[in-house]
Amino acid sequence: MSPKLTLCHDPAQAAALIIRGAFALVVMGLFVGLPAALAAGHFLGSQLYGLNPHNPVVILTPVFLLAFSALVASLIPAVRVSLISPIEALRAE
Repeated sequence: MSPKLTLCHDPAQAAALIIRGAFALVVMGLFVGLPAALAAGHFLGSQLYGLNPHNPVVILTPVFLLAFSALVASLIPAVRVSLISPIEALRAE
């Protein structure tokens, strides 16, 4: 299955495409990681006395940190993509 090729004429569209791709990967990682983290927390809660494995602050803080770091990491390529024209990018290929 080949990826869908989309030609963006607007620099904001190109930047949004890069950021959406990064957040799609974050969502897929959270889809797998959150149930695994909850299962590990349940196991550790049964092994350690006084540990609350289902504290929402402890669960949501890494989620927000992951989303923020993905945004920062995807901003650099998004800005670079928005600064070049599509014709120049295709010519460089």
